[in-house]
Amino acid sequence: MLTSYRTLLAPSEETIIIKKSRFIGYATPVASEEEALAFIQRIQKQHWDATHNCYAYVFGPHQEIQKSNDDGEPSGTAGKPILEVIKKEDLRNVAVVVTRYFGGIMLGAGGLIRAYSQTAAAGLHAAGIVTRKLFQEISIAIDYTWLGKVENEIHATDDYHLDRVEYMDRVTVYALVPVEKADALHKQIINATHGQAELQNTEQKYVFEQDGRLIKTDS
Repeated sequence: MLTSYRTLLAPSEETIIIKKSRFIGYATPVASEEEALAFIQRIQKQHWDATHNCYAYVFGPHQEIQKSNDDGEPSGTAGKPILEVIKKEDLRNVAVVVTRYFGGIMLGAGGLIRAYSQTAAAGLHAAGIVTRKLFQEISIAIDYTWLGKVENEIHATDDYHLDRVEYMDRVTVYALVPVEKADALHKQIINATHGQAELQNTEQKYVFEQDGRLIKTDS
């Protein structure tokens, strides 16, 4: 299991007009190769009347699954350029379809490569490129007198994130920590509370991070 990788935040759609041809770039994160194929088929069905629906997708921790298709465009001018854009961004678990409605002006091989690359890149960036990092959730059970101290310890570094706080007879603070730094937080909180905190590793979850901010979590 990778501790982090680059992917997309959400599905997107971006349209570009190039020499009267309309190029529509669709990009989405996918959880499996089957999901990538289903996404491609949905776009093909939606744009059944398009001149071309060219696509590429990359899946797997080490980008081991890579597929592309020119859908009738000259060989190597559509699917491969889309795939190369995905790989250049070092993305995983991503599918892209570029739909073309021909506008009557031939673009030539070089023009097609540029058009499909540009549209794919626009779709990817509209979807939001994020880092998906594996975090350890740690529960910290303390007396209320230690709450401010524990919150300060968590906020003292950008590596740790305060997820939520539960108030009962004692207070339980839930922190999210990169998996490789879980032991460090344990030691830090134990020292800060003079051994009065009860810490437990709960679940591991992936967290979407963009520009140093946590923007979405999922288990």
